Amino acid sequence: MKNKNISVLHNAGRGLLASAFLGLSMFAANAQDTVKYTGSTLSNVDYHHGQLTPAVGVHNIQVLRANREHPEFAGGMNWTYNHQPMLAYWNNTFFLEFLSDPVGEHIPPGKTFLMTSKDGYSWSDPKVVFPEYKLPDGYQKEGVPVVAKDLYAVMHQRMGFYVSKKTNKLLVLGYYGIAMDAKDDPNDGKGIGRVVREVYADGKYGPIYFIRPNKSWKMLKGDFPMFNKSKDKAFVAACNELLATPLVTQQWVEEADRDDPLIHLQRPIKAFCYYHLDNGKYVGLWKHALTSVSNDAGKTWQYNPLRAPGFVNSNAKIWGQRTSDGRFATVYNPSEFRWPLAVSTSDDGLNYKDLLLVNGEISSMRYGGNYKSYGPQYVRGIAEGNGTPPDGNMWVGYSVNKEDIWVAKVPVPVRSTVTGPVNEVFNSLPAGQELNFWNYNSGQWTPVKISKDATGTKVLQLSDKDPYDFAKAERVIEAAAHGSIEFSVTPQQNDTGLMHIELQDERGTAAVRLIFDNDGQLKYKAGYRNTGITKYEAGKALDIKIDYNTATRSCVIFVNGENKGPRIFFAPIHKVARVTFRTGELRRFPDADTPTDQSFDLKNPGTPVKEAVFNIKSFTAK
Repeated sequence: MKNKNISVLHNAGRGLLASAFLGLSMFAANAQDTVKYTGSTLSNVDYHHGQLTPAVGVHNIQVLRANREHPEFAGGMNWTYNHQPMLAYWNNTFFLEFLSDPVGEHIPPGKTFLMTSKDGYSWSDPKVVFPEYKLPDGYQKEGVPVVAKDLYAVMHQRMGFYVSKKTNKLLVLGYYGIAMDAKDDPNDGKGIGRVVREVYADGKYGPIYFIRPNKSWKMLKGDFPMFNKSKDKAFVAACNELLATPLVTQQWVEEADRDDPLIHLQRPIKAFCYYHLDNGKYVGLWKHALTSVSNDAGKTWQYNPLRAPGFVNSNAKIWGQRTSDGRFATVYNPSEFRWPLAVSTSDDGLNYKDLLLVNGEISSMRYGGNYKSYGPQYVRGIAEGNGTPPDGNMWVGYSVNKEDIWVAKVPVPVRSTVTGPVNEVFNSLPAGQELNFWNYNSGQWTPVKISKDATGTKVLQLSDKDPYDFAKAERVIEAAAHGSIEFSVTPQQNDTGLMHIELQDERGTAAVRLIFDNDGQLKYKAGYRNTGITKYEAGKALDIKIDYNTATRSCVIFVNGENKGPRIFFAPIHKVARVTFRTGELRRFPDADTPTDQSFDLKNPGTPVKEAVFNIKSFTAK
């Protein structure tokens, strides 16, 4: 009992110290320039979407679906740990870098891959940009009692690209770290070093060079040469330019030598990013929403980085940038978990006042592995100087479950509401603009897109052949307590798949759910049970109208003009704010009590199922 009491007192003391430290940090932050969140919206981790209102028009696009069993479906890759995506825009092209291991984090061997896209929606197959690196047998890492035998390096990088201001060359970078076992840290300053190569305008790559090897690494015969051995003077100049830019090299602090003079702030806090304010100062952001401000482009910082007051963020990355409308945005997981993925905006780059949803879905983790975390995470956008997409929108990359790689297009200006009635006939809308006001998650096996039906008419098409994910599209509307929703759906089958159509409030609470079930019946969720509305047939349109009234918690459903009678909401809401179309059941796993590590694989994760397709010809809300 005595030991227990001492333990309680000890833990209480630690709590008091933590509270005191946080209080002092907030006091220090409030006394000077700092990023802070002044809004009142907080996320609820009991929901994957955090009960956050969506940022209107966000398009989430899966660029890589991991597949161990059928690598031909994943661009030839069969490794299932894929993480740390980085973005750049150069030569009218998006570039995305990510690292990969066969099964789990820090389990060698490791590689880094590169993908490209002209529009952000259609992406090339991944190509190896930094290959496997074998350590010599017998190698021992200082402080680790393991001897290398058939051991390979793992890759880890906090920055991926640099576009030279002087030469306009695109450099791609990676870091070879050493993990002697599953728990060894490859980012302890005792790795191999950072490598660089040029990406040419024709898509080919230059030779690999070291740009900053760790001093503990003894260069091996046959190792990559130093960059300054290159005969390409412009390439050498671009590397030297990078090395002379403190804000860029600050990103290397975790992997670099602990006393590397290139790193101006040598505290090894993680995942640095930055943006400049109107007054020329720079805001720095790190994991856990640590922040500081620099007056001299990263040479010095006003104060030791501390938690940004009001921000909720744990050990996943936070991304910050200026947006094309002259405002600012941060994108991050606003919780102690790695969901949801949200965006917050600011007028001055310091005071953030809202919190809106970017991605609130967590697909099933198909492959277990070391340190694989659930959720859309490790977000990274396009760093200052690394290009500006011509559409003016914000583009970010992230991984889901440290398994699949996604990008998101977040429209600028970022907004959460729309006004007025909606009357969208997709065939009548301008090409490329049909889904400007739609939010969607489009996977490799669950695509959401504008397509043409058998008559050549443009439709919003949701397809699904993924056993562990679904296609989802939703339309934010002007919130109303009563009104009418109309849409025309043509299912291409009636014996497989399903689609839910839900009327939801601004927090994602559904009150009405219609179900195209795989038994050929259109159903309504009535409390516990689903009740039948009508049969449906493959290839035949159903024109559906829902007149709703939240005060009476009821709606009247019409199908092809026929009144199917009144129905009671299965949950009360105050207003309808969006309509969701989803080709799968609502997910609630994982939750805040789910064990952290998944060690098992799901059944047949690499094999598609019979595809279900639903075509939506029109959508009206008034």
